[in-house]
Amino acid sequence: MPSTHKQEKPWDTDDIDKWKVRLNATPADPPSRFDLLLTLLQIDAFTPGDNAAGTFTEESSFATLFPKYREVYLREAWPMITRSLEKYGIACTLDLVEGSMTVKTTRKTYDPASILNARDLIKLLSRSVPAPQAVKILQDDVAADIIKIRNLVRNKERFVKRRQRILGPNGTTLKALELLTQTYILVQGNTVSAMGPFKGLKDVRRVVEDCMNNIHPIYHIKELMIKRELMKDPELATENWERFLPHFKKRTLSKRRKPIKVTDKSKKIYTPFPPAREKSKVDLQIESGEYFLGKQSKDRAARERREESQRERQMEKRRERTKDFVPPKEETAKKEKRKRKDDEGTRKKRKHSEAAEET
Repeated sequence: MPSTHKQEKPWDTDDIDKWKVRLNATPADPPSRFDLLLTLLQIDAFTPGDNAAGTFTEESSFATLFPKYREVYLREAWPMITRSLEKYGIACTLDLVEGSMTVKTTRKTYDPASILNARDLIKLLSRSVPAPQAVKILQDDVAADIIKIRNLVRNKERFVKRRQRILGPNGTTLKALELLTQTYILVQGNTVSAMGPFKGLKDVRRVVEDCMNNIHPIYHIKELMIKRELMKDPELATENWERFLPHFKKRTLSKRRKPIKVTDKSKKIYTPFPPAREKSKVDLQIESGEYFLGKQSKDRAARERREESQRERQMEKRRERTKDFVPPKEETAKKEKRKRKDDEGTRKKRKHSEAAEET
């Protein structure tokens, strides 16, 4: 990145590419490995000859605590960690009494950034990252990020469920994230440890924090898969990918309480006067005349009301008990009236009788 300071700097020349990633080169490593890296990646290696100032004037040290269950593993893996740090001139100490790990610079340290990588190394070891994997943090093209997730969710049961979403069934979700972001992810306790390139660590942090905020990782996995396919097309390198990415809408309904009875206030006539005050218990007693009665009369009236309410409750309970024994009403079949069929003989008799009455 070009300097913005006004003062001239003789060492800041135009032939320096400040966007290149620099790797640590140690004398103990075989030169063929670094020659291969330089030819493939086209990056500069930081060698002891680049440190023109010589040894450091002050000693820098970092320390971190580790849990009790990591003591046995760290004791076995400590010789390998010591050999890895000696290549960069870093001294390390394992204190089993205090339960801490310490790294510090020595007179052989030539790279100022190596002490920061050693600090990240002991942090990863304390978070249950295996030693062969944690040692890779000493390379400059590998970074580390420890994400604290316990304070993102208050409820313990909800926290355990959302942490399990990062792993997925049989660890499939975690494996997919590792392949898409090219990182190493370890979920342990209240933290998530990640190792890899800076761009992958940024995606991992976003996925983990959104998962703790109740956004499933499968949405981010689908988005990362689409981005990986779009990066293969050189024609889309300068275009906006927003139209290709999926957009997921929240389906959570509003939890606001809605009243059952909604009164229409538009029909009410506005009155500047406040509503009448509700009558108190004393006012009701004055209206009924009970307020002016003596103590015995008040007690007798209260007893009568209490007995009356008891009788009503008893009668209601008795009706409920006898309800099952009341026979249902039977529907009576209506008798159909038979219509008489008048034949010719009956009609003649009726005519004769009518004629006789007239005579």
